Amino acid sequence: MEKETRDSTVLIEQDEDGIYIAKVPEIQGCCTQGKNIEEVLRRIKEAIEVCLEGDKEDIIPLKFIGIQKIQVGKPVFN
Repeated sequence: MEKETRDSTVLIEQDEDGIYIAKVPEIQGCCTQGKNIEEVLRRIKEAIEVCLEGDKEDIIPLKFIGIQKIQVGKPVFN
């Protein structure tokens, strides 16, 4: 079976326990985790394939613009 190739933007974060979390914003619910970058990248590729196979509608890719870190003050209650 021939597969169509596509590019996906993957966001990778690390939680407080050191686990890497990968998410694909354009595919709702497409995420996974791994102990290191290599593992999380392998797993997110598998997750994307599963999500694309199960999704009956075409997924319209988002255009990646960038990432911004914004600092916001949190109210302190005494």
